[in-house]
Amino acid sequence: MQQANTTGVRLTDEAILDHIRTLRNNLIKDFLDERFLISYFSEVYNRKELTNVKIEFIKRDLKEMLIHPVDLKHYNDLIIQLRETNSASLAEKNEKLFYADVEKVFKQYI
Repeated sequence: MQQANTTGVRLTDEAILDHIRTLRNNLIKDFLDERFLISYFSEVYNRKELTNVKIEFIKRDLKEMLIHPVDLKHYNDLIIQLRETNSASLAEKNEKLFYADVEKVFKQYI
């Protein structure tokens, strides 16, 4: 989930948001794979089974999330960090931000 800016060119706000959106959408696409989704629910929420109906609703909500812009408030600290460092590199702690974003959907179904 890391990418360095080695061009010496200043990252624009648009480039930062595009980078965040791409990373978020890649994570969402991972969860659109039922095997990954079920495994995650099992590990994180201790839910051994998800009904087919819940899976379909979760996938529907994730697909909707794909087309929405990133939540600027949720990612504000990361946006500021990327602006200040002028780097697209992300620390491991930032990965939690992306998971927290998609978990908003998941928590509706547990």
